[in-house]
Amino acid sequence: MNLSDSLISTIDLGSFSNLWFWIILAVAWSNATHFVMGVPFDLVVRAKRKGGQDMEDLNTLAMIQARRRMAILRSSGPWLLAFWISIITFLASLGFYYGFQLAQALVLLLGPLTLAAWMGLRLAAKLETGTLSDLPLVKKITWYRVGVQSIGLLTILVTTMWGMWQNLSVRVLGG
Repeated sequence: MNLSDSLISTIDLGSFSNLWFWIILAVAWSNATHFVMGVPFDLVVRAKRKGGQDMEDLNTLAMIQARRRMAILRSSGPWLLAFWISIITFLASLGFYYGFQLAQALVLLLGPLTLAAWMGLRLAAKLETGTLSDLPLVKKITWYRVGVQSIGLLTILVTTMWGMWQNLSVRVLGG
């Protein structure tokens, strides 16, 4: 085996049999559940446990992130939404109609992350009104995290099942 064969086997486009895809999937969901709307969850835990300066930091950081996300949404939200929907649609048709595994993998990764991002925008809209702070904010962020974790677990399960089916059908059925 020469260097080019080694590189090609490392950067295999058969995503579901590639270790790199599974590492990216795990890291993406780990980041999505740790950085809740841009706020590290350890800060949320410290704020709940200790209060004081940690609670002030949580309130400030959550409000900064909420205002930032809502400003982006107001200034270019429809354009970003149209662009993102077209990308997901293109990948879905390329993956599931034409059978391109890399596109299937990207849809199974990016689709649920989009749902989690939408949930984050809903939380940002509530935060921007200024009615959430201190312990109610901690509770809302914690429940948001539970929702994202649930989506992540379901996504990993579905992606694993789909990936196993793809790997078995390619190897056994010759498809």
